[in-house]
Order: sequence, then structure tokens, then C-alpha cells
Amino acid sequence: GLMAAGSWGFKVPQESNKYIKRTKSIEGIMEFIDYWDVARHDLPFEIDGLVFKVNSLEHQRALGFVSRAPRWAIAHKFPAQEEITLVKDVEFQVGRTGAITPVARLEPVFVGGVTVSNATLHNMDEVSRLGVMVGDSVVIRRAGDVIPQIVKVVTERRPADAQCIDIPQQCPVCHSAVERVQIVKRSKSGQQISEGAAYRCVGRLACDAQLQQAIIHFVSRRAMDIDGLGDKIVQQLVDNELIRSPADLYKLEVGQLEPLEGFAKLS
Repeated sequence: GLMAAGSWGFKVPQESNKYIKRTKSIEGIMEFIDYWDVARHDLPFEIDGLVFKVNSLEHQRALGFVSRAPRWAIAHKFPAQEEITLVKDVEFQVGRTGAITPVARLEPVFVGGVTVSNATLHNMDEVSRLGVMVGDSVVIRRAGDVIPQIVKVVTERRPADAQCIDIPQQCPVCHSAVERVQIVKRSKSGQQISEGAAYRCVGRLACDAQLQQAIIHFVSRRAMDIDGLGDKIVQQLVDNELIRSPADLYKLEVGQLEPLEGFAKLS
């Protein structure tokens, strides 16, 4: 279809004949996969897979669709690119609900077209599953060629001074106690308690990290939809102790905002 459109005078990607191939055999498909698995690294753009389609429009109509997916086309995803790098440190971030998430700070490494220097470890169960320690060499890949994740630890490279990763007893932001809570998964059929556990700061809105995330959520498009109140402004308002709850947003006065960075009469 793309080749035909080009012959009719439509603009199609340059060298489209190079990127598109017709074949009548599984062997031809496998050759195309093998070729692009190597050649994709020399392309001026990123790809994460190929699509194979039945060429006949008549056959396409006969085959139809399942839900939103066509029966006459299938995607082949290339395996995610992987690199080895060093876990320099693990820091703990606090989310809107108080959940404490370990984040690995990595020796920067170029993988899948970008430089990666951080990777979330999700929770302490994931830390245990991987058996990762500070100082370890780890295999990094970008899940779906997007989100950096640690795949496994290269244990044979572990240094003698590698350090265990322990959940902090106090919140790294507000120093409130950290509690261990059972993970409960809720669905239409009820709720079930997972084997895993999460760790949460008990500080609630007294914790600046939770307050900031709660305000960001409160003003977002799907909530109060307060236009122009972005993450950085919320951070300034919290850091300057101008708001301690969502209600305080409605008490702000012009004089309080003018001294803040990025604010002037117009803003």
C-alpha cells in the first residue's frame, strides 16, 4: 500500500522500499527479522520491533478483527537492549500515599538510546528478589525500551565492601516513623492480602513530600483542574510554608506569590 501510494505521487518515507519487503514464506519473515535485529542500530531513529501484515486487502477483510486487534497483522518486538553498570547508592523517595520507594542511583550508562542514571527498585520485595546491594554491578534494560529497570545482579563482580539495603526507620523527608503495612489488593470480587508488604511514612500532610504530591494530585486535570499551577510552583508553595493543606490554596493572596521565582504581576 505504501509503495502504491508513492507511485501515485504521495510523499512516503525516503528509502521506504528498504524498510518494506514482501515475502511469501516464513523463511523470508525470519530473514527480515534477522537483518533488522542488527541493522536497526544504524537507523537515524529508534524502533522496538517490526509489523507483519497480510498483503491482500480481500484477505484482510475476510480475516477481520478481534476486539481492537487485526487478525491480519502481528507485531514482532526485539529484545530490550541491556548494559552492565554500578549501583552507587540507593535513596528512598516518598510518594503521595506515604509509600517509600527505593531508587537506585547508577553509574550513568548508555542503553537503548538514552543515558540512564536512576532505576526504581519498586519496593523492598523487589530488592530481596534481586538480592541487590550497594556497590553491585547490575544488568540494566529499558522495559519496552522506555522505563529503566534492573534485570539481575552480576554476583561474581560483588565487591567485599558491598552494603545491604535497609528500609529507613524514619522518613527521609519529615523524620516521622516508617510503618510496615500488608499490601491489600482490591478488585470487584473482593480483597485479598498479598504476601508482600509496603512501607509508609505515617506523617501524612505533615510530611512535605506527601503534602506536595497530594497538592499536585488535587490541582491536576482529573481533579480540581487548576490551570497554571504546575509541579514547580507547588514545590515552592510547600517549601515556603505558604500552604499546609489543599484548603490553603484558596487563602493565598497576590502579595504572597509575587516574591516567588517565576512570578510577576502578569502571572
